[in-house]
Amino acid sequence: MGSNILAPAAILVLWSVIMLFWLAGSRFRAMAKAGVDLSTAPPGGRGQNLETVLPPAANWKSHNYTHLMEQPTLFYAVVAILALSGAGAGLNAWLAWAYVVLRIAHSLWQALVNTIPIRFALFLLSTFCLTALAVNAVRVTLGV
Repeated sequence: MGSNILAPAAILVLWSVIMLFWLAGSRFRAMAKAGVDLSTAPPGGRGQNLETVLPPAANWKSHNYTHLMEQPTLFYAVVAILALSGAGAGLNAWLAWAYVVLRIAHSLWQALVNTIPIRFALFLLSTFCLTALAVNAVRVTLGV
């Protein structure tokens, strides 16, 4: 079984959890500074309600965490397909590592600097890696 490709997926899961704790810490500090009291929040409130209350930098980590719950779900699926089909080594493992490194770089950039041209370039490069992995998954499953 091509399990080499599972390590980058596990790292991205761990990174997503790290981002969750980072966003919580950042938001709780910003809420305390802004005088937001969760005990008086109306029922049904959501994190996005804080967008206009907290400074933008405090929300960037939340935005990135949301991003880590979006496109990487495709990454996890393609990694599972490649691992189960025995094609999780070699080029596919390298592409998976590149995807994860680029997504972590994207997270750090968005959480700390958040200028769009660099952030978009990191996103685009990671998307190219994901596209190549997806094409390879289709090729392997179709026997092409």
